Amino acid sequence: MKTLSILTLLLTSYSALCPAERINAVTETTAYSYIKDGKVSGPATEIIELTLKNAGLTDYSINIYPWARSYDIALKKTNVLIYLIARTPNRETEFKWVGELFKSRCFLIGLKDKTKISINKLEDAKRYSIGVVRDDVRQQYLQEKGFTRLSISAQQSDAFRQLLNNQVDLIALFEGDITSLCKQHHFDCDQLDILFTLNELSSGIYMAYSKKTPDKLFRQTQTAFDKIKAEGQLKKIMEKNNFSGIK
Repeated sequence: MKTLSILTLLLTSYSALCPAERINAVTETTAYSYIKDGKVSGPATEIIELTLKNAGLTDYSINIYPWARSYDIALKKTNVLIYLIARTPNRETEFKWVGELFKSRCFLIGLKDKTKISINKLEDAKRYSIGVVRDDVRQQYLQEKGFTRLSISAQQSDAFRQLLNNQVDLIALFEGDITSLCKQHHFDCDQLDILFTLNELSSGIYMAYSKKTPDKLFRQTQTAFDKIKAEGQLKKIMEKNNFSGIK
């Protein structure tokens, strides 16, 4: 009995000393998440860090990858927190949805000097080549709608460059990324033209845990997120950036 008690004590002590598995937060380069001075920054990243801090979760890493890699990691691994992910019916059961960061409209955008492009309904856009990001919700959506002329890039910046180089006719962009992409490529946003709004993609952008993440960790994070949102901290952080696009 004494031996058993000592063994139990040792196991308990070992468990207490062993740190919980680290949270791996992943995303892509956007107007809301980017590398600055060697660190992942941006308003969305600030919200992630504040949420985890308020949840008492200090052992985490934040990494930026091409979207396809971040998405694949979140689908396959445990304790992965993916952010800036659109919530769609197809993804609903693939993740544990912590909360909505913001809402964003999605557009098909072209260059203003291409006067022959005319889109009155989604079907009309099938006549044109469109730049999208691999495994992104925009690629998935357009493929489901029967689009075949999709040029797939690893990152938004690559797709945007294709548009500027006339390698594609259109690009699918969320409004918050327009200004930052123009700045990155030293391009005048006034030379872009919003040709069609993808209403079915104009919805909430979220942070979510991988499916294999323990429910306790998910609830702990969600409670902290709900609190900072209710207190108005989320709104204050998001307003630090200018999210206006083409007018």
